Amino acid sequence: MHILSKTDHQLIFHPLDFTLTVLRNFGRNQGLMLAGAVAYYALLSLLPLITLSVLGLSHWVDQAELLATVQRYLEWLVPSQAAAVLSDVSGFLDNGVSIGVFLLATMLFFSSLTFSILQSAMAKIFAHRHATKKRHALVVALLPYSLVLLAGVALFAITVLSVAIQSLSQDYLYVFGAELPLQRLSGPAFYGLGLATEILILAFFYIVLPVGRTRVRHALLGAAVIAAIWEVIRHVLVWYFATLSKASVVYGSLTTAVVVLFSIELAATLLLLGAQVISEYEQLESRLGDAGGAG
Repeated sequence: MHILSKTDHQLIFHPLDFTLTVLRNFGRNQGLMLAGAVAYYALLSLLPLITLSVLGLSHWVDQAELLATVQRYLEWLVPSQAAAVLSDVSGFLDNGVSIGVFLLATMLFFSSLTFSILQSAMAKIFAHRHATKKRHALVVALLPYSLVLLAGVALFAITVLSVAIQSLSQDYLYVFGAELPLQRLSGPAFYGLGLATEILILAFFYIVLPVGRTRVRHALLGAAVIAAIWEVIRHVLVWYFATLSKASVVYGSLTTAVVVLFSIELAATLLLLGAQVISEYEQLESRLGDAGGAG
């Protein structure tokens, strides 16, 4: 029994060929342009989505805990700008329910556009599947709103876990008579929770958004690779904006919006690039005749 498939063997010994194929087809599919469109509408729906999520979930979880959780993990999406974004969210929250209907309409409209463009981009990237069975129109219409609802559920779950981790960090662990403070483990625990959530969300997108079947192994592998790349880029962005960036001089009051849009576009580009990697992997499996390849 071979541990590595023919496809894995090809990737290990000819990684440059595969990488160039991915980049070439990503450009042919206008990945950067599509990522820009996704980022634009995602930016317009970001504040309403966060505000409504905090307003809704504050009935079950303390609002301060929610905001702390959002700020902690928003740094993963918009490095160095989470505090600025949440200051705007706080302004919305001060107005309470009076702007709830407007926020809901804005979030639903721009979120639906964001996920509609994502679905179109995925269809273009996975065109090799030649999916004959199309999704029902009702499924296509409800999918964006289902993903938004899922985002709210995920925020609730992460907040509960974060509160639990924070509570445990006040305790001590006794090992062979030695007293070890659990506070030292809270940092790695928060980081691990964020990284695991990022990988699972990416994998979920790769499974749900494209028409046709995406194998879970492919989705997790693509998500893990893209999450690792984003971690490097995220830390570089934090360092750059903290030390070298002159964005505030060039853009003035628009700095936060420009930097957030730039960060989201980078994240959207990687999301679509990960889909392209999975697509090329599937096609390579098909060419090499590997069992279990996507058809």
